[in-house]
Amino acid sequence: MMTTMERRRTAEGRVRAAEDAVARLREGFSGVGITLPSLRIDPVSSAGNEPASPLVDLGRCNLDTALRLSAVLEAQGLAGHDG
Repeated sequence: MMTTMERRRTAEGRVRAAEDAVARLREGFSGVGITLPSLRIDPVSSAGNEPASPLVDLGRCNLDTALRLSAVLEAQGLAGHDG
């Protein structure tokens, strides 16, 4: 069984990993000319002393951005596939 301190360290590591994922996504999207202004870690899922699994909120975007993102994914062969 994990101690409270161990659970907090694990949670802190997950929040740092989520922050890193957000940064990597932002950089990757930027590299193909896409900006998701509200890309962030979901504050509710990372609240408290021991968040189990912070969520990355890809955020809301306008239609032009959604279409551009779809086009980039389709060009990479990533859209429209299950799995």
